[in-house]
Amino acid sequence: MSNDPMGPGTYMTEQEAKEFHNLFVFSTGFFVTVAVIAHILMWMWRPWFPGTAPYKAGMAATAPMQTEAPVASKS
Repeated sequence: MSNDPMGPGTYMTEQEAKEFHNLFVFSTGFFVTVAVIAHILMWMWRPWFPGTAPYKAGMAATAPMQTEAPVASKS
């Protein structure tokens, strides 16, 4: 193998390009794994498709509270 750059404008040898590719593949795989785990945990906490029982229960629990006191009737 030669130590010549792979092509015009790359400024990398073949070995450097392989190392960069391995790092890029590992980083992408790590990012996707973290994103999938985050989506699964989010789905377990609060599903984002309406109509399921946990979603409806969660919506009732987070309904806005009444801010004004009820007016008492004078009888």
